[in-house]
Formats: sequence, C-alpha cells, structure tokens
Amino acid sequence: MRCLLIEDDKPTARFIRDGLQRSGCTVEACHDGKTGLTQAIEGQWDVIVLDRMLPGGVDGLDILAALRARDDATPVLVLSALSSLDERVRGLRGGCDDYLTKPFAFDELLARIEALTRRATHRNDTERMTVADLQLDPRTRRVFRDRKLIALQPREYLLLEYLVRHQGEVVTRKMLLAAVWGYHFDPETNVIDVQMSRLRNKVDKDFAVPLIQTVRGVGYTIQAPPDTATASRPVDG
Repeated sequence: MRCLLIEDDKPTARFIRDGLQRSGCTVEACHDGKTGLTQAIEGQWDVIVLDRMLPGGVDGLDILAALRARDDATPVLVLSALSSLDERVRGLRGGCDDYLTKPFAFDELLARIEALTRRATHRNDTERMTVADLQLDPRTRRVFRDRKLIALQPREYLLLEYLVRHQGEVVTRKMLLAAVWGYHFDPETNVIDVQMSRLRNKVDKDFAVPLIQTVRGVGYTIQAPPDTATASRPVDG
C-alpha cells in the first residue's frame, strides 16, 4: 500500500511513517501544504493521511478541494487537532473519507486506514477508460491510441484523464487549473494552452481523427466523432 502523509509536525510524521512502514506500507511524507498538494495530485496513492493546518499557504481543505475537483477518489483520512463537531463536519463535507482527531492511538489510525483501502478496492475508478481508439489505464497511467503506447509527462496525463472522465462535456480552463494545478495559477495564464498543445501533439497529431477539441473562449472537450466507432480492441497487458 502506498501512503502519502502530509503532516507539518515532524515528530508526529516520523511516528506515523515508522509505524506504517512496520505494517508493510510504503510512505512518502511531506511537511507543507504546497508540497503536499503537488504530491497528492501528481502521485498515485492508495491512501492519503492529511493534516488540516499546514504551512505554505495551502491547508488540508485546499488539498481536498483540488483532489475532488479532478474526480480523484483516493481515500483521504484527515488527522487534525481541530476536534470540534463543526470542524469534523467541515472536513467530511470538504471531501475526506474519515476524520481522526489528535491525540490518537496508532492502532486506531492503522485500522481506519485499512478500512478505507478495503472500501476503495470495490470502486470502479481503476477500470480502463476509452474514447474511440484511445484507452487510459488509471492503475498504471498508461495511455494507448490505436493500440500504440503514448508516453505522457505526469501533468499531460492528468489533463488527459480529467478530459476523459468528462468526455462529451466542455471543461473550462478554471476547472482544469483547479483539478491539475490546484488553483496556483492566474486564470489568465497560458499554461493550460501550452500543456494542451503538447498533449495534442502526442494524442492527436499522428492519427487520422482528432479527439481533443477547443471550445473557443470557454475551454476544451474530448469526444469520439459521431462517425467513429467507439468500440476498440482491448490492449493486452
């Protein structure tokens, strides 16, 4: 199990990391909100343990909002000294799957993590997604077009996955910024257009039918043209 631990108190983080590693988990720890947000979005995790109050201008609820905005259903356990009923409800409504208050017993933390990951195995979020002859495998982050493997950078993959999860819909630049970059860029920046141009060069350029379309003044969409067969042969492996 791969766990991302976002906790600013280093002794607490070390205690949790050591305990989880003894239980057979692979743990990546970070100690501020900005780093945690980047790791949460760009990494592939089985569970995230997230502190509410973090330095760096990004708190735990910001990280939750960015994950859920991109339809990332990774289980998140909030671990916080904010123990009032209102704060627990705020965290749960903000998108966390469980909320444990400090101080805590490690055995309870581990049991809650195990429960979250058991539930996650029953979700369908890891099933392959297709648009015409394009296939994405979220488990491995491999992308195929017409059975050919397409090598994407992490940010390019995240853009493509978000488009595919919303295929047939128009997604705005603001939605993409929130989902992939976590609100850290001015909405007027051209970072989306630059990354989308690179993505199109890999996904569409060498194929007869383009799938990614610009909706002028709004954003982007991905969909199979009406005269294109949506069925495609599965990719082995």
